[in-house]
Amino acid sequence: MIRRDVLKSLASLALVPAAAWAKESGLQLGDETGGFNSDTVIRRAKEMATQPFAPRPLIPQSWRDLTYDQYRKIWFDSRNALWEGSDVPQRVDVFPPGLYFPQPVALYVVDNGAARPIAFDMAVFDTTDKFPDVKIDGTLGYSGLRLRAELEKKGIFQEYAVFQGASYFRGIGTGEIYGLSARGLALKTGDPMGEEFPDFTAFWLETPQPGSDTIILHALLDSPSCSGAYRFEITHGSVLEMKVAATLFARVDISHVGIAPLTSMFLFDDTMRDRFSDFRPAVHDSDGLLMHNGAGEVIWRPLANPKTLQISAFSDMGPRGFGLCQRKRRFSDFNDLEALYHDRPAVWITPGEDWGRGAVTLVEIPTDLEIYDNIVSYWRPSDLILAGSEHSMTYTLHWGADPVAATADVPVKVLNTAMGGRPEGGQIIAIDFAASDRVPQDLSTIETLVRSSTGTVTPGIVQRNPETGGPRLAFTFMPEDATLAEFRAQLRLGGEPLSEVWLYRWTA
Repeated sequence: MIRRDVLKSLASLALVPAAAWAKESGLQLGDETGGFNSDTVIRRAKEMATQPFAPRPLIPQSWRDLTYDQYRKIWFDSRNALWEGSDVPQRVDVFPPGLYFPQPVALYVVDNGAARPIAFDMAVFDTTDKFPDVKIDGTLGYSGLRLRAELEKKGIFQEYAVFQGASYFRGIGTGEIYGLSARGLALKTGDPMGEEFPDFTAFWLETPQPGSDTIILHALLDSPSCSGAYRFEITHGSVLEMKVAATLFARVDISHVGIAPLTSMFLFDDTMRDRFSDFRPAVHDSDGLLMHNGAGEVIWRPLANPKTLQISAFSDMGPRGFGLCQRKRRFSDFNDLEALYHDRPAVWITPGEDWGRGAVTLVEIPTDLEIYDNIVSYWRPSDLILAGSEHSMTYTLHWGADPVAATADVPVKVLNTAMGGRPEGGQIIAIDFAASDRVPQDLSTIETLVRSSTGTVTPGIVQRNPETGGPRLAFTFMPEDATLAEFRAQLRLGGEPLSEVWLYRWTA
């Protein structure tokens, strides 16, 4: 965020009690609320689940009526950050309420086993003279928090994670920019009756030890269907690591729950370039869903922007990992000087225990603008979570350019998928694979597996791509009368997998 470089509006000053400006600068802590340990949030979530769901109070209407442009005219002054001027190796900023964030979240700092609230204070924000008059009362609070640390240079604290809005949070590896988001929980995603969005209603930040690159954050989740307690152990670096431990307490029977959900944006790429008149060759935060299933297969499913809602379920038993990836890493892949899509992270999720039977679920929503997140992925357990029961799970999220490489050895990976119609009918589909020392010099020794659920496909040919140095598999698909087809393709060598399994859903 930019620093203080404009005057505060006189109107806003008039609405803030004079006592607020007389305080010591920076975020202020209230009195201790009692002892805090690893079970504090779990006990609170369990007790909440025994009571009917009660929505939190709304902030004043004047804050909720802020337009997008007005909301951009208020920002946090980083000189007021939590732990500023101390030897604590992290800094915490807060976000103002309003606009998309009509309810505040409670923030606490934990030190020496005691929790103290962070008090709401307008004085920690800067505004321009265009920021409107807003009401200040006891319903106000911050809408979220930002984490910063010395990532590249001593004395320069750069951001690496944000928690703001419902149960959304985002992270980046050092040097990247924000792209896709994660959520604490997804409920009823894609259901005809509508989705339920649980909220993180409170956060507790444990004071980090001097010299540590890790911070521990606790979060309380609440929704009509359940409550939950979350613990995040967050370590910044070139690949950002978030270890998550969560316990859910069901108020009702939950049949459609999404564990470790990710949300992203996919507008178009080489598979549907003809649908968009755009100077850029591709526009997306993520271009594929990667899965490492319980049987040991590594599967790549390119994302799509369909014309109608698509929901795909990849059944599994004991998944080893899954995530949404951004594999295009050159500026020329996007040719966008502002969005910088090539610098956006991928996220890889590794379960901490056997998650049993269920499905990695992918939801693809039609969109015609890049401002909308239209991709959701998550793990959906097969078993119901019954009312009155609890469900615990652990998992790790890695955020980075290639976070999978930090956790697993995968076969030759898919780089890109392109397709287009032939004048005589049908589709040519080309799959580029990465260069690898596993790929033989003599590409004729590579076996190809190409299958389609309908229509006909050619066996495919393998040629070397002179730009990537890797092999390209190209085949022709004749849909005949089909309007939908499921493809499966793979490179094999000596009867064993050489590449990831490539899956794709084609629609007319």
